[in-house]
Amino acid sequence: MVFGNIRDRKDFSWLEPVIGKCFDYAAANDLLSYEKGSHPIDGDELFVNIVEYETTTPENRFWEAHRQYLDLHFMLRGPEQIDVNFIDNMEQKEFVEKDDFLPLEGDPNSRVVLNAGDFLLCYPADAHRTAVQVGAPAAIKKAIFKIRIH
Repeated sequence: MVFGNIRDRKDFSWLEPVIGKCFDYAAANDLLSYEKGSHPIDGDELFVNIVEYETTTPENRFWEAHRQYLDLHFMLRGPEQIDVNFIDNMEQKEFVEKDDFLPLEGDPNSRVVLNAGDFLLCYPADAHRTAVQVGAPAAIKKAIFKIRIH
């Protein structure tokens, strides 16, 4: 996993070129004005899901990982805590291929807090539990870029 802020994107030039494409897209488009839902960029290879929800306690959330896509969580309006761990440290449940969803159970070994402009890049080995409140519940909006793995 990689955690950073888009203002420092030059420090992340070593990442896969498609990650730079996501940063370019975020810089060139007013994602805050996008409606909730999925928005294509390059067919099934790259798209962005715009989500809005209220953060809550960890007990009300679930762990997940993905095998077919990288997740690039890009915060538009926050804050949101995302708990993280590695899937090998967790109990893995049955993978749901049609949804690219690997449910997991376990505890976090770290946490990140995303505010506007922050991002978290999750690879297949990275478990994440999203929508955790920072202090009190908050209404958030973020873009999740889905990047197909080859």
